[in-house]
Amino acid sequence: MNRKEHWENVFKTKSLNEVSWFEQIPETSLSFIEIANVSKSDKIIDIGGGDSFLVDHLLKLGYTNITVLDISGAAIQRAKKRLKNQADDVTWIVSDVLDFVPTEKYHFWHDRASFHFLIDESQIKKYQQLVKQNIEKNGNLVIGTFSENGPKKCSGLEIKQYSEKSLEDLFNVSFSKQKCINKSHTTPFDTNQNFTFCWFKKK
Repeated sequence: MNRKEHWENVFKTKSLNEVSWFEQIPETSLSFIEIANVSKSDKIIDIGGGDSFLVDHLLKLGYTNITVLDISGAAIQRAKKRLKNQADDVTWIVSDVLDFVPTEKYHFWHDRASFHFLIDESQIKKYQQLVKQNIEKNGNLVIGTFSENGPKKCSGLEIKQYSEKSLEDLFNVSFSKQKCINKSHTTPFDTNQNFTFCWFKKK
């Protein structure tokens, strides 16, 4: 089963409260958007956004230029169904992030879901180029990954763990680190997963 088949199967067979990453209010992500002082019309993209509730909160807060990318069409359909008519105010892209060819640059690139699944050096380098080329100067990159104290697998797949230092080392050529935090996420199964979140500014 390839990556797309894997994720289509996950979102076709599991409900919201049956996946570990579910959070009703994505407080950490929203806090970074707030401190980054993102304007309501800035271009925001949520990588691996799937049926995350981040887009709901952004719409509620008045953001008007939101894109959600996910490898799973089933995940995006679930989000659209939940948002009803509001879904028309969002740009939806079904794509593996490594196959994504943006047609515009973004002011705020958010990824809490996909980066730690890129475990090959070639995949990581491709992602580095993607953010370097497609985030505006002085734009923001927020990456949330499993920390070195977090899980080693997610949804049955191997992941790559990161520390504040290892994330900074990966992105410091084109980005300057603004703030990093460790955050424990409580899953619907009442277990804890430790994340490293880092916010960078494009040089």
